[in-house]
Amino acid sequence: MPGVWPSPFFAALQGSRRVLVAGAGGGFDVFAGLPLALWLQSHDIEVHLGNLSIANLYALDADAWVLPGVAAIGPDTMAYERYCPERTLARWLARHGRPATVYAFPRTGVRPLRSAYRALARRLGLDAIVLVDGGTDILLRGDEAALGTPVEDATSLAAVLGTPVPTRLVASIGFGIDAYHGVNHVQVLENIAALDRDGAYLGAFSVPGGSREAALYRDAVAFAAAEMPGDVSIVNGQIAAAMAGESGDVRFTERTGDTELFVNPLMAMYFTFDLPGLARRSLYLDRIRTTEDMLAVSAAIERFRDEVTPRPRRAFPH
Repeated sequence: MPGVWPSPFFAALQGSRRVLVAGAGGGFDVFAGLPLALWLQSHDIEVHLGNLSIANLYALDADAWVLPGVAAIGPDTMAYERYCPERTLARWLARHGRPATVYAFPRTGVRPLRSAYRALARRLGLDAIVLVDGGTDILLRGDEAALGTPVEDATSLAAVLGTPVPTRLVASIGFGIDAYHGVNHVQVLENIAALDRDGAYLGAFSVPGGSREAALYRDAVAFAAAEMPGDVSIVNGQIAAAMAGESGDVRFTERTGDTELFVNPLMAMYFTFDLPGLARRSLYLDRIRTTEDMLAVSAAIERFRDEVTPRPRRAFPH
């Protein structure tokens, strides 16, 4: 029977010595795992960082590929396009004297991504993987009013489900952000309640704004915004603002246009889950487990959506 402290999430990681914290949804999701990774490192855990990348990894030099389907991105890795969040994070890590390799997985289907995760787990001797989603897409089971942008998250979830390491967890940070992709967060809360009944919800915790982890995370987000000004992360910008105690319509990039933001303290909280338990709640994950590319993943999800009657959208009662 889990107790109040340590939280079930950290209790699940007790005894883990080599942990991969990996961005599930591509883009800057790996940044969303940084506060957690920094905390684990401060407790003498060997932490590696990874990300499902949406950069053009196939343009990398051959020596960047350390395993089939796995590129090791460092501060000086030659990338032939400006957009490469993994390299930007590696540069920030090097700037702070930290191990500066970020493992990147190309956008593929579940089968090759699963093979890549398995190979990396063997290479690093991993005993735990924590998938991190900047947002809540990964928590949607498939019958919600809208799924946001589920393709990358679902692919990562299915791939890690098939990776035999002792501990597999999910952490979601940035509650509310996906409202701008149509996600109904009342339904997210319904899903979390169902996962709690299953024993798969491992609790939530904030990253306090005055903590060392929050300060370093905000510095990393600011560094990325300065290095990639045309691709400022809207998700991480809001999370960083929430960790600074800001609220409401916070302006930090022109990319948000006239959209009114609702930055709030819930965005600075990690909601955590047992990965196999979360995967069991998905209504379509079994349909994508043999896919070879993301076009097939997207098509499978679209076919599923054509067959299902979505749960009606609900407003917060207060």
